[in-house]
Amino acid sequence: MPKAVFLYSEEFARYDYGLTHPLKMRRLRLVYELLTAYGVFEDPDVALIEPKPATEEDARSFHTEDYLAVLRALEEGIYPSNPYAYGLGPGDNPIFPGLYRLALLITGSSLEAARLVDARETPIAFSVAGGLHHALPNRASGFCYLDDPVIAIKWLLERGHRVVYVDIDAHHGDGVQLAFYDTDRVLTISLHEDGRFLFPGTGFVEELGTGAGYGYSVNIPLFPGTDDETYVWAFEEIVPPLIALYRPDVLVTQLGVDSFATDPLTDLRLTTHGYTRVVQRLKSFGLPWVALGGGGYNLSNVARAWTLAFAIMCGIELPDEIPPAGREALRREGLDVDRLRDPKPTTCTDPRVHEHAEKSVRYIQEHVFTRLTAPP
Repeated sequence: MPKAVFLYSEEFARYDYGLTHPLKMRRLRLVYELLTAYGVFEDPDVALIEPKPATEEDARSFHTEDYLAVLRALEEGIYPSNPYAYGLGPGDNPIFPGLYRLALLITGSSLEAARLVDARETPIAFSVAGGLHHALPNRASGFCYLDDPVIAIKWLLERGHRVVYVDIDAHHGDGVQLAFYDTDRVLTISLHEDGRFLFPGTGFVEELGTGAGYGYSVNIPLFPGTDDETYVWAFEEIVPPLIALYRPDVLVTQLGVDSFATDPLTDLRLTTHGYTRVVQRLKSFGLPWVALGGGGYNLSNVARAWTLAFAIMCGIELPDEIPPAGREALRREGLDVDRLRDPKPTTCTDPRVHEHAEKSVRYIQEHVFTRLTAPP
């Protein structure tokens, strides 16, 4: 049994959101090429699997039939009369050739990761294209057409699993929170830039769930400028204790890299140092792990961070100097990068950063820790 599985298809890079769109699908190829350059896939304890598209029946577990009908029609070249009603059109969620095929392929990748972990064919599966956590039941949102984390988690729930979902993208995982806001079968935890400053404008600490799900939606909003030290501190204060209380069967994570200091769309200030500490901590829980990709709009950050993340999943220590083949792949994208890790962690002197994190942490400790229950 491989220690970890990487799910990847060359088909991902054939799709294009458009020249000026910040989401570049070729970032996934860069991750694959960098891992290949390091020889990670030559390790006998590592498996590389090409995913297949999900079915419409899979997508219906979360998305409405009328929305899927619009996506299906687009695949046939039929444009809806009111695309904006479904979140489609110029802007965040453009209409481009093959978008439905791409969305189903990404969802199929995340479902295959869930299947591999459920079948105990591997303890860790990384669907690098997944993590599109903004899609809503009846509309596209935030570059996301189908919500693969929700669909994968629903698949795991059907098999009787109790799931914890940890989202470290700079943007709040609003679609996933919405899907499980009223159930205690899924504990959702999202660390993100405060919604007052960043899309989607949700994920406030007071959003705790409803009905049976009250206390099972946890949000840690962070102030712009949050550095490595503060981010890791907030993570450690909340995530490990909640997982210990909740005692889930499966860990699902969204590992977005748009939390980095040089990301063009956000205002957090992580580096590879803080990011890898969080990924190492996630692995330390020893849970069956469905890992998903997510945001990240600086190609160098995405390639380096997800290479480091998968190496951690595999238990491999990579040298900092990027091999020649990896440097060449990065140079083809105009990136003159020769080191895998950032030079040093970030630190912040703005007192609002830690004060904001402390306020979020205290609220969760007071309102969630005493309510959470473990399975009988």
